Amino acid sequence: MNLNQYFSREDQQFVFSRQQACDFAKGVANDFNAIHDADSSRFCVPGDLLFSVMLSELGLSQDMQFTFAGMVTDGVPLSIEQQEQHCLLVDNNGKEYLQVERSGENLKDAEIIGDIIADYVRFSGRNFPHILVPLLEEQGLMLNRKRPLVIYENMSLHFEQLPTRSPHLEFVGGEFVPNGKRGVALLKFTISEDGQVIGKGQKRMVLGSLLPYEKAESDMLIDNYEGCRQAFLKRQQA
Repeated sequence: MNLNQYFSREDQQFVFSRQQACDFAKGVANDFNAIHDADSSRFCVPGDLLFSVMLSELGLSQDMQFTFAGMVTDGVPLSIEQQEQHCLLVDNNGKEYLQVERSGENLKDAEIIGDIIADYVRFSGRNFPHILVPLLEEQGLMLNRKRPLVIYENMSLHFEQLPTRSPHLEFVGGEFVPNGKRGVALLKFTISEDGQVIGKGQKRMVLGSLLPYEKAESDMLIDNYEGCRQAFLKRQQA
């Protein structure tokens, strides 16, 4: 994956335009959340794009945790404050947007890292509706169609051994822990090499403004999302 087309470098800093972020969300991550639309009044850069750039720059360590601390809008110059085990993605005012804790051996192989990024963002793009909707339905809940609230909180990686060739990421299960109108979704995955599991990970998301499950309302939200996806595909084929 060529990440360079989804951000610009300015004096050792990263800058994301609305169109770059939108292209990554829709064209790479299969993420059609309206807040990543280039013309959205609530626009923010996808968390998966921030994760991808940080992993590409820092390399892959045996243990890593990515914690999101704020939403990035377009045109904000960002830089990495790098220490041995603790790294931050910050703006010129020192505001933190992403924290990375890492330990163990470190791998810099760009091809392997690119494969992990591609697999992870594909998995992440399936979170809605394929994974989250059934998890919520099991609890008798659904996202608010008029104001869906899904906050990407953190993601962790752990490797028994670092990959030596193209790995494969696979979703292995999730759970949703409700707390009134909010709750936490935990999505787990494994990373394999030649059929052998060498690592695992977990994505944690906070969901808010939840409502009692109603099939018609839930289906309408899914249909709206699918409509955005189909419209994007038609524009790509035109």
